[in-house]
Amino acid sequence: MAEPPGNCDFVVIGGGILGLAVARELLVRHPDASLCVFEREPRLAAHQTSHSSGVIHAGIYYAPGSLKARLCVEGARALYAYCDENDIEARANGKLIIATREAELARLDELERRGTENQVPGLRRIGPEEIAEIEPHARGLAALHSPETGVVAFAEVARSFAEDVEAGGGVVVTGCGVVRLDPRVRSIAVTHERGATEAGLVVSCAGAWSDRLAVAAGAPPEPRIVPFRGAYLRLRPDRRDLVRASIYPVPDPELPFLGGHLTRRIDGEVLLGPSALMVGARDAYRLARLRPADLAATLSWPGTWRLMRHFWRTGLRELRHATSRGAFIADLQRFVPELRADDVLPGLAGIRAQALGRDGRLVDDFVVHRTERALHVRNAPSPAATSSLALAKLIADEAEEIVSG
Repeated sequence: MAEPPGNCDFVVIGGGILGLAVARELLVRHPDASLCVFEREPRLAAHQTSHSSGVIHAGIYYAPGSLKARLCVEGARALYAYCDENDIEARANGKLIIATREAELARLDELERRGTENQVPGLRRIGPEEIAEIEPHARGLAALHSPETGVVAFAEVARSFAEDVEAGGGVVVTGCGVVRLDPRVRSIAVTHERGATEAGLVVSCAGAWSDRLAVAAGAPPEPRIVPFRGAYLRLRPDRRDLVRASIYPVPDPELPFLGGHLTRRIDGEVLLGPSALMVGARDAYRLARLRPADLAATLSWPGTWRLMRHFWRTGLRELRHATSRGAFIADLQRFVPELRADDVLPGLAGIRAQALGRDGRLVDDFVVHRTERALHVRNAPSPAATSSLALAKLIADEAEEIVSG
C-alpha cells in the first residue's frame, strides 16, 4: 500500500474514473510535478464508475451549449481513441431511443434536434421496419439510431488511468479518506485518515460526498448531493438474444434520468434498468441501508421537499419499479413485448450522486466550484464517465488559472 506524501504539488481527492482522469491530465501538463490521489475506499473505482451499464454516450440528450453536450461528444471520441491505444475493449454497437406512444414523438423530435446541433455522429430517425432490422425483438412507432453509442468496462478504463498516473510519477493512495481542507498562505493542508499532506492545489472529485468537502472548504451550500439508487435486473443467459445492443425509452424532459433501458454490456451480460429511487444513504447499494447523517442531510434540504411535491407521481412509480419486478418488466415490455418476468435475474445496483438545488431543481449539467487553492466537482453524474478525458481537460484548465493567479 502506497504511503501518503507529506508534501506535493497537486492532490486529487477521489479514485473514480474522473478523479483519475484529472490526475492523469495534470501530470501530462506538468510532468515534473508531484501528485497524490486519495481514495477513501480500499479499491479504486468503487462507486459510480463500476456500478453502471457501461454505456459510452454519444451526446444526444443534453441541451446544446451545455458542458454535458460539448464534453460528451468530445469525451466519447477521446475515450474510444484511448481504449484503442491501450488495448481496452470498447464496442460501438449502437443504440435505439424508441417512441412507443404518439405523445412521445414530439419529444423524440426535440432529441433529434439536440443531437443534430450537438453534432452526434451518424444520428438518424428511423421507422418501425428499421427498428426491427436493428433490434429484431424491439417494437415502436419511431426511433433515433445512434451508431456511435457503445459500451466499455469503465472500471477497467479507470485502472488504466491509475497506471498512467503512477507511470507519470504520481502516487495513488487507497483506504485514505480526506477529512478536511485548510488553506494556508501558499499551500493547502489536506487532513486525511493517515495524517496530513501539504499541497499546492487540491482538486476534489469526491462523488456522493463532494458537497460536504466543498462546503467545509468555503464553497456555497448549493447544490446539495441527494443519492438516488439505481437497481438493475439482468437477462438469463438463454434470453440474452432479446437485445443486440442498447434500447432506450424517450426520457422525461423535466428529469436528468434517461429511464429504464436494456443494454448489452461489454461482457455480454444484458442489464435492464435502472430504477431511480431516492434513498437514505449515499452508499445504499442495499435498499435497506440507512445512514442517519445522510438521511438528515437529504431531508433538511429545502430542495428535497420541493422536488417531492413536484414529482410525487414519478416517485411513486419509481418506488413501484424498485419493489415490484412485474411492474418493472411491464414498463420495458413496451419496447420488447416478448420480455417476461421469468426471463430476468437480480442485477447490480448503483448510486447516482445527483446535485439538487434549493429550489428543487435537479441540476442537469456538470458543476465545478472554486475555493481558496481548491477546485470542487459538485455534480458529475452520467455522462461523466464518457466525458472523463474531456472534462479532465476543462478542470486542468481551471487548475492552471488558480496556479498562475
